[in-house]
Amino acid sequence: MAQNIPELYGSLVFNDKIMRSKLPKDMYKALKKTIQNGTHLELDVANSVAVAMKEWAIENGATHYTHWFQPMTNVTAEKHDSFISPTGDGQVIMDFSGKELVKGEPDASSFPSGGLRATFEARGYTAWDPTSPAFIKDKTLYIPTAFCSYSGEALDKKTPLLRSMETLNREAVNMLHLLGNESVKHVSTTVGPEQEYFLVDKDLYKERRDLIFCGRTLIGAPAPKGQEMEDHYFGALKPRVSAYMHDLDEELWKLGIPAKTKHNEVAPAQHELAPVFDTTNVAVDHNQLTMEVMKKVADKHNMVCLLHEKPFEGINGSGKHNNWSMITDDGCNLLDPGKTPSENTQFLVFLMAVIKAVDDYADLLRISVASAGNDHRLGANEAPPAIVSIFLGDELTEVLKTIENDEYFSNHGAVQMDIGAKVLPHFIKDNTDRNRTSPFAFTGNKFEFRMLGSAASVANPNIVLNTAVAESLRQFQEKLKDTAPEDMEKAVHELLKETIKEHKRIIFNGNGYTDEWVEEAEKRGLYNLKTTPDALSMFTSEKNVKLFSEHKIFTKEELFSRYDIWLENYVKTLHIESNTMCEMIRKDLMPPVFTYMEQLANTASLKKAVVSDISTSSEAGLLVKLTELQDKMCAGLETLKKDTEQAEDLSDISASAKAYQSKVLADMEELRGYADAAEALLPEELLPYPTYGRLLFSI
Repeated sequence: MAQNIPELYGSLVFNDKIMRSKLPKDMYKALKKTIQNGTHLELDVANSVAVAMKEWAIENGATHYTHWFQPMTNVTAEKHDSFISPTGDGQVIMDFSGKELVKGEPDASSFPSGGLRATFEARGYTAWDPTSPAFIKDKTLYIPTAFCSYSGEALDKKTPLLRSMETLNREAVNMLHLLGNESVKHVSTTVGPEQEYFLVDKDLYKERRDLIFCGRTLIGAPAPKGQEMEDHYFGALKPRVSAYMHDLDEELWKLGIPAKTKHNEVAPAQHELAPVFDTTNVAVDHNQLTMEVMKKVADKHNMVCLLHEKPFEGINGSGKHNNWSMITDDGCNLLDPGKTPSENTQFLVFLMAVIKAVDDYADLLRISVASAGNDHRLGANEAPPAIVSIFLGDELTEVLKTIENDEYFSNHGAVQMDIGAKVLPHFIKDNTDRNRTSPFAFTGNKFEFRMLGSAASVANPNIVLNTAVAESLRQFQEKLKDTAPEDMEKAVHELLKETIKEHKRIIFNGNGYTDEWVEEAEKRGLYNLKTTPDALSMFTSEKNVKLFSEHKIFTKEELFSRYDIWLENYVKTLHIESNTMCEMIRKDLMPPVFTYMEQLANTASLKKAVVSDISTSSEAGLLVKLTELQDKMCAGLETLKKDTEQAEDLSDISASAKAYQSKVLADMEELRGYADAAEALLPEELLPYPTYGRLLFSI
């Protein structure tokens, strides 16, 4: 039956339309003031909103509510409470107060805190984020919230994100006012996160311990066909996948998530979903919710949605692209080159603020996407290199060059124009080719940060981006604040010229996959932080602590706690993978190897009765190869077990992480080589788990 999509869209969201119809006019205005201006929410307004929200939720079948938050794990958290309230006569009423709306109290002791909280210090609070709308899922009213400890430390990803958004808003508005654009009252950052994922058959998934415990395959010989034919990208959707995507769109639209684009990706069984951009904290909430819904809908179709950054060896892993921009309250995109001289001045100033921010804090951007899984992708010709650089395209790069050298800019033979602060020519948005090897690419009116892994929260990179750009704008204001209005144009031009000279090293429009670029980046003094332990070692450097603490994004304690949590997560991830690999090879792969070796030996023995020189038989040759591989696997298992125990026993978490990265991962890679070679020699019917061929081509 045909769906009325406009009616379907947002039908499970307590959005502005619902609020306007359900709330008294004065309460609606008060709530809108809180959302738009960040003012304090009074209890009477909260009570009124709670009543309206409860009535709407019950009308839509909800029986419970939950404060939905994003702790320092890779998933969201929720505790469900029913609306029922006993009346004392054996009856109940459906009740929900303003106090219950604005504040919850989950146990904070069982979530990662990086030493901020002792185990016995259990009290924590969730606080309603009214700028992100509540929604209904699985007959429960979900209320997006921040999460903090009893003493006020942020224990989540939303709190620092909201802080960074407000910081950028303040500095951006001040900068615009300094440039003469005093009508702007608010600047928001916007994000559109593209999401890649794999779909595999659920029955096959259940037969792989590595997928169940780790989200990725730890062993597996390559299938006869991979992505080399380049026939999957943008190819026709398989019926089972198409049905899944159709249901996924509908479920997301009900939740007000603007899912826009869907298509096959490069690798077999790989796909992508892209939404329309939204305000950053809403986009972050939506992306977390999208990943949950993707898994839920896949289950209904007897499939599993894999969001690991590298589920399969030898084919592309999955990432997500963080499309980031800045929008004023009167609708101006500050990263749009624009048509008028005043817009051009704004564009140049904010463009250079981003370039300076990325150069000054390239290490933080790399850290913001660091994980054990993402390390497998970066720099592997399927994702950008671990070196952060900016792609601007030839035309915009030439514009900056002319500013730096006080030259004229000629746009494809057009009349020459003075390249002062106000005369950047208007150029078409798609004025350059795309560069898929660039980590941070300008794409017309936004920057696309391409280093994120598929499973990552987009909160972390946006916290860094917002804060770093705010710091650039703050420094620009310091240099311009005493400038007379009549001298502002010249001062801005000199500021841009100086900034270009200092930070042009971060601009690179070439192929990021080449060895030449690695050498060139080193000459330029750019970071090449290849692994998560390498990157995280920079997190608590003096300049980074100063950035976050001065802008009140993180206290020093909150910063160091996140450093510990990230390292712990890295260590635990590799520990689980090491144990799973040992168990899988010992229990799943070795038995069929022994079985096949016995079959080969028996066949060779029977042949010996009729063949004089059995040593040249195919069975004997296979037996020799399998015997060698089996011996190497046994030795490799012992080495992996020993190195894992040693890494685990290290008391210093950074030393432990480095040991896992340098020894345990190397052991696993070597052991996998032997395992995959052995698997390739076995008959498929002997394997107790599905091969790559079945996993990737069965849907």
